[in-house]
Amino acid sequence: MRILAIETSCDETAAAVVEDGRALRSHVVASQAAFHAKYGGIFPELAARMHVEAIVPVTREALSQAGLSWEAIDAIAVTYGPGLPGSLVVGVSFAKALAFARRKPLIAVNHLEGHLYAHRLRVEGNPPEDLPTPFLALIVSGGHTELIWVRDLLDHRRVGWTIDDAAGEAFDKVARLLGLGFPGGPAIERIAREGDPQAFPFPALPKVDDPLWFSFSGLKTAVLRTVERFQGRPLPVADLAASFQAAVVEQLVTKTLEALRRYEARAILISGGVSANRLLRSEMARRAPVPVVAPPPWLCTDNAAMIGAAAALHARAGHFASLDLEVDPDAKIGSAPWDPGRSRLGCVPKS
Repeated sequence: MRILAIETSCDETAAAVVEDGRALRSHVVASQAAFHAKYGGIFPELAARMHVEAIVPVTREALSQAGLSWEAIDAIAVTYGPGLPGSLVVGVSFAKALAFARRKPLIAVNHLEGHLYAHRLRVEGNPPEDLPTPFLALIVSGGHTELIWVRDLLDHRRVGWTIDDAAGEAFDKVARLLGLGFPGGPAIERIAREGDPQAFPFPALPKVDDPLWFSFSGLKTAVLRTVERFQGRPLPVADLAASFQAAVVEQLVTKTLEALRRYEARAILISGGVSANRLLRSEMARRAPVPVVAPPPWLCTDNAAMIGAAAALHARAGHFASLDLEVDPDAKIGSAPWDPGRSRLGCVPKS
């Protein structure tokens, strides 16, 4: 089954062709990062407008790279949520139009499920075999910090989450505070290599009601108060970045290992943009008693390849959406925007 997948949940316009949920025939991403850098963060309305401009050429390029005609495409997949409302609307509207015009089944994919199943693509940097189930997933990005327990394929539930900022969002805000630019994660990681992670004792573990809840607002405030104390004096940016990064990683690893203690899991998956952080990967691998897997960095940031991988599982299960599919900016993992029992061609309009 060849699936054309579309992803526009945030600021990346992406399209990919995935065959049988494994083989990546094409992979195209139009990034808006350089544009939004001057704002110090993503400008939602402009992000949506840029998706409108990019989505047709990106999709055409994905088909061209795959060397396929429309007749060779078996289904259209699209991210319906979570994400920025305006950005999601562009992708979902376009996918529905394609499904209608080309008479193809439509598959709605939760963005977080894409991160869960990106490791199933047979590409360099991914594990040669599927992760054994059950496994525990830490999805950590600019918009999400969540722990997902995956009992089996498409059988998963959220067991931990942030009660305020996502880790990536905290990276962006601290990077802006330190004058490092956007996106913050890579900028902080680069300069942190020159700093002392023990220079500032920032609070790593927040006081929350559940050990599996994340919180980064207190840490972010601690960095702000420290910076304020240096008013008029040179700011030790490298030490601040290293200390902040160490505190974030400590919280992520500690809470993931606590979830591992509570839930049976044979492996840990790290995914999402922040999972490209080398300190996070190395610390998790060093401290976890089970294998730790992370897709290659280009599969951790937003992309359509992972959406195609997840879509193949839904197609196999008969999960097809109708053409009245709506976006869900706050979609939770495991939500179901399809009609149970709908036939494979159930979304195709009658002639």
